[in-house]
Amino acid sequence: MGSILDPALTTTGILVASLIGSVHCAGMCGGFVCFYTGSAPSASASAIRAHALYNVGRLLSYLSLGVLAGLLGQHVTHLGTLIGVSHAAALAAGTLMVAWALSALLAQRGVALGSVQVPLRWQRALGRVLHQVREQPLGIRALLTGLFTTLLPCGWLYVFVATAGGTGSVRSAVLTMAVFWLGSVPALVAVGIGAQSILAPFRRRLPALSALVVLALGLLTMASRLMPMMGRHAHG
Repeated sequence: MGSILDPALTTTGILVASLIGSVHCAGMCGGFVCFYTGSAPSASASAIRAHALYNVGRLLSYLSLGVLAGLLGQHVTHLGTLIGVSHAAALAAGTLMVAWALSALLAQRGVALGSVQVPLRWQRALGRVLHQVREQPLGIRALLTGLFTTLLPCGWLYVFVATAGGTGSVRSAVLTMAVFWLGSVPALVAVGIGAQSILAPFRRRLPALSALVVLALGLLTMASRLMPMMGRHAHG
């Protein structure tokens, strides 16, 4: 099955949104960067190698999420076709993107809609995992941190997992997650090498801008699927 979403729209839009929103990634995951580097000098060869391994770990977990999302998107699309709703996965993804973007924009305006809380059992399990990871050598610690921290609930990440599922194709979903990962790397590397001051001027403005980009992508995704359906009904 081919990709449902326009590949150019998906690739360019995801990359732009990820680059703009990477400041969010730096703020949320910057603590993990400090966790795996420990006392290693930020610009040392061992620290740079650790940053590379951390992002390799993130990439592997993102690609795994892309495979799962693509498989789920295929089934949702197939089910939608059976009940007469074409491109159901893309419509669901677009709806989730719009909902997340609106909630993010409201949060920027001071309207609290609540947040997802990590269950206490998950927190304890993660604490045990991190305790074991802390005992590993620097490189292995960085790789495992990149692999496991992706499992934490993060609305910014999972809105793009939903977008990947909306492609209705495992190949396109994996590409979507790879592009999203690529856009998040620069900010996390900046944190790793101690260049947080570069990101500071943008921390206040970029979250709203990234939400607007996601909102536009979500609306375009929904419109590109709904308009042909409406056209067929009008001519039916």
